[in-house]
Amino acid sequence: MTEETTEIDCVLRPMNCEINLLSRSDGSTMFMQGETTIIAGVNGPIEAKSQKMAYDKVSIEVTYTPLKGPAKIDDRLIETYIRETCESAILVAFHPNTMVCINLQEMQDSGGLLACAINASCLALINSGLSMKFTIAAVSCMIEKETGIVIIDPDSTQLKNAKAEFTYAFDSINKDIVCCHSVGQFSQNEFLASMDKCKQVSQFIFDFYREITKKYANIV
Repeated sequence: MTEETTEIDCVLRPMNCEINLLSRSDGSTMFMQGETTIIAGVNGPIEAKSQKMAYDKVSIEVTYTPLKGPAKIDDRLIETYIRETCESAILVAFHPNTMVCINLQEMQDSGGLLACAINASCLALINSGLSMKFTIAAVSCMIEKETGIVIIDPDSTQLKNAKAEFTYAFDSINKDIVCCHSVGQFSQNEFLASMDKCKQVSQFIFDFYREITKKYANIV
């Protein structure tokens, strides 16, 4: 399953995924965006540990494992973004006193790692059958140093010429931002222009989710 070209002067790298990859997870996927690859597994709702229990909602725990070496500060930041993003999408009040564990394994990073991880997490949650308010699509982009052009879903080679990088995540209902991460220097106009382009491109990711779900579900 591949989505590639958009109609708004932007190109998404090809997306592919494999569902139900992990036998011991309630939902899992290997999601590829270009050559960037993440494996995500979801378990839950399960009984929460007392120190992590929330009496009025489900607790979300995210564990991100980099390809090489122990987790670093940047990896903990990825966990925080994914946890807060997924918590906004899950109907947390449906499962009080329980926990949902999202485990992510980096397989390859060729740019857009955070966006790929968020999209992999969303697909794994869909596959798990957990009740959600909406799905989430994350899109990365950059502003080129020399030209000031907004490039959607850049790879690691293109990112070497970036003066600013962005990752936006949008909900499937109103296309509101549920997550935003930025690096570098940029103006307000550049921020708004990049956000607008990513918002438009996000529809292609939601369409990809729909096609994948049709392929693996009997009723959509």
